[in-house]
Amino acid sequence: MPKVKSTTLVKKVSSNGTASLNGKASPTAKRLDVQKTFKLYIDGKFPRSESGRYFKLNDKSGNLIANICRGSKKDFRDAVVVARKAQESWAKRSAYNKGQILYRIAETLEGRKSQFINSLIKQGAKTADAENEVAAAIDRFVHYAGWSDKYQQIFSAVNPVESSHFNFSFPEPTGVVSAIAPQAHGLLGLVSVICPAIVGGNAIIILPAENAPLTAIELAEVLHASDLPGGVVNIITGFKKELITPFSNHMDVNASVYCGNDVAELTTIQTNASLNVKRVIHYSITDWLSPEAQSPYMIMDLQEIKTTWHPVGI
Repeated sequence: MPKVKSTTLVKKVSSNGTASLNGKASPTAKRLDVQKTFKLYIDGKFPRSESGRYFKLNDKSGNLIANICRGSKKDFRDAVVVARKAQESWAKRSAYNKGQILYRIAETLEGRKSQFINSLIKQGAKTADAENEVAAAIDRFVHYAGWSDKYQQIFSAVNPVESSHFNFSFPEPTGVVSAIAPQAHGLLGLVSVICPAIVGGNAIIILPAENAPLTAIELAEVLHASDLPGGVVNIITGFKKELITPFSNHMDVNASVYCGNDVAELTTIQTNASLNVKRVIHYSITDWLSPEAQSPYMIMDLQEIKTTWHPVGI
């Protein structure tokens, strides 16, 4: 049997700190960090804005954190098309399955807590506030996962009628929802609007806070890693001033959610919504950590009540 010559690997460190093996430079010695590109989230994919535009996100000291895609009216129109296709099949999913998916999102978010805490800190949050916000966001997914197969029982009814009929009333999803998320609580505000919309069988296109877009796209990655079908949640980063009109006047959107207290913005949304008589839901909540920011009534804000008659005694 031939002898095999043994080789001893010797790690050396040069005076400039570069590591090497047997005198050869380590392949990671001079590598550059992979910089993250923050894109939109439409139809379960991560496209750039069709316009190619972006805006700079800076920290409190003016240092560049990232370049963020600046979504356009065309991006919104594209998102409405895929949301309409996705909503019908999503609404047909069982309540149990919707709850499973929301709980899966919570599980994934739990495993990435440190990433979201760091992102919130980068965007100006204090450490303790960031930790509380991420924990509350995870709990909010669990909260609505629990409501998934319960709100129908609570808000349905058998109505007394004079004729020989059973008369049932029960909630059905509104359809496609556009939403402008709160400017405060970059993660929790976003989650608090998305959860009641999708647990009720709707599809949503949402504009996150301008000052906290990192957590929005990172949340999109969590949604993408769950079993949530593409198109049910679509996230478009950009400027509220530019996008508030297309978000509220699109004729194939059934409801618009506005989270803010600007009278001019609310008037614009209400005026545009009247074009196709879409529902406008206004949340003036300032503390999204409070109990009023999670409720089964927020699910019902995006439901229609359907009544069915069934003859008896015939």
